[in-house]
Amino acid sequence: MTDGTPPGVEPSRCGFVALIGAPNAGKSTLVNALVGAKVAIVTHKVQTTRTLVRGIAMEGASQIVLADTPGIFAPKRRLDRAMVTTAWSGAADADLVCLLIDARRGIDPEIEAILDKLAGAAQPRVLVLTKVDVVAEKPRLLDLAAELNRRLAFEATFMVSATTGSGIDEMRSWLAQRVPEGPWHYPEDQVSDAPLRSLAAEITREKLTLRLHEELPYQSTVETTSWQTRPDGSARIEQTIFVERESQRKIVLGKGGETIKAISMAARKEIEEAVEAKVHLFLFVKVRENWSDDPERYREMGLDFPRE
Repeated sequence: MTDGTPPGVEPSRCGFVALIGAPNAGKSTLVNALVGAKVAIVTHKVQTTRTLVRGIAMEGASQIVLADTPGIFAPKRRLDRAMVTTAWSGAADADLVCLLIDARRGIDPEIEAILDKLAGAAQPRVLVLTKVDVVAEKPRLLDLAAELNRRLAFEATFMVSATTGSGIDEMRSWLAQRVPEGPWHYPEDQVSDAPLRSLAAEITREKLTLRLHEELPYQSTVETTSWQTRPDGSARIEQTIFVERESQRKIVLGKGGETIKAISMAARKEIEEAVEAKVHLFLFVKVRENWSDDPERYREMGLDFPRE
C-alpha cells in the first residue's frame, strides 16, 4: 500500500508546533525567523503577543505551522488570565511543543512553574535556548541545557539566535522531518493564517508600543474598524486605538497630533508591504474605560473571555 506519493518523491508533511515560554523569551522573533517573513509583532515590552499567531514555514515537502503563544506568567488581571489560557491551549492542540528559554535568564521560579506544568503534556517536547549570541560564557549554555534535560525529557535541544540567524536553519530542518506525514493545510505561499484586518491592527499596535512603551500603560488595543478596497487597487483602512483614560488619549495624540501622525506613517508603510498595495490609513483614538473587562474586545482579539 502507498499514500499516493510517486516513487522517489518525498511525502508531504504538515504539523502544528507550539512555541511556549515566559514573556520576552523571543517567541515572536523566532517565529518570524523560521518563517522568513514578519508574521508576529516584536517589541521590547513584555507580553506584547496577546493571541495565538500562526506562522507558516516551508522546508522541502514539509509545512510547519508555528503557533506563537502569549508569554506564560502568573496572571493578575482578567486579560492576563485569558492570555495564559490561550498559551496553554495552543500547546495542548499542537503536534510538538517547543519550550523557549532566554539563555541569559536561566531557570527561575517562572520557568520552574512552566516546567512543572509541561511535565504533564502528552506531546513530544523540544528545548530551545534563545538569545545565545549575547551569552559570553558558552560552557554556561551547555550546563543550562543539561540541567533542563535532566528536569524534563526533551526530544531535541537547539541553541538559537534569531538576531544572527544562528541555529535557525538546523531547527527548521529538524522540525520539517519531525512533523507528521500528511497534506498541507495552507497554500505554499501563505505565511500566516491571520486575517489581513487583524494583521494590520497588530502592526499598528506594534508601532504604538514601540513609540510609547514607557508612557502608555499595558491596557491599550487596536481594532481595524473599516477596510475598503478602492477602484485603483489601494485600500482605505480605518483603525481605532482604545485606551482607558483621557490622559492616555492625549499621550497617543501628542502635541499637535505629532505622535499619532508618526505612528500612522510607520504603520502604513509596513501594512503596505504586507498587503502589497497602497494604503490610506486613518487612526482614531477613543477612551473606553475598563475595555479589558469588555467581552466584545476579547472576541476581537481572538481570546476567550474569562468569567472570573
